[in-house]
Amino acid sequence: MAEGELPAVLILDIGGTHGVLEDLAALLKKHFQVITMKEFLANKEEMSKKIQSVFVFERRPTIDRELLESLPNLKVIGNSGVGVDHLDLKMISSFGVKVTNTPHAVADPTADIGMALMLASARRLVEGNASHFLSPSTLGMSCFCCDRDDLSESIFGMLLQGKFFRGIYFYVSLPFRATVRRVRLLSKLC
Repeated sequence: MAEGELPAVLILDIGGTHGVLEDLAALLKKHFQVITMKEFLANKEEMSKKIQSVFVFERRPTIDRELLESLPNLKVIGNSGVGVDHLDLKMISSFGVKVTNTPHAVADPTADIGMALMLASARRLVEGNASHFLSPSTLGMSCFCCDRDDLSESIFGMLLQGKFFRGIYFYVSLPFRATVRRVRLLSKLC
């Protein structure tokens, strides 16, 4: 790598069905010379010496022995997801390559979606929305949303217990206001 030249990162592609999202690719381009798999395969001899990292997005590109052998200066594989089950860590480390991931990146959004789905289910929002679009002249939303007991003074909760995240999420609905409480339990005993 010449002085002032950005380190190169290998990705599958930009955009499309399996490529890195365009916004994410723009961020990568600020810090790396981005090389797509197509560019790499078209000029393997030159590109293989430049690439110091691989960015795995939605399990792509596939990291196998052949790829690792073709990248003599590879230092790190950055996985954009929580898990690394799709990576052969033992084989990768035998090449002296480190692996990173984002273990806590989606813990809160996942819990938020879970709470939203519980509330939508309790209020039958999906059914009401479908009814409204099937027959806009009816007041389908109101009859679906109001046929249940009042949810005020209700408590919904989830206990999340996984490899990377542990916590309790509560939705507390009090008269005239609703709050969401997130309690993270860091103890392994939760």
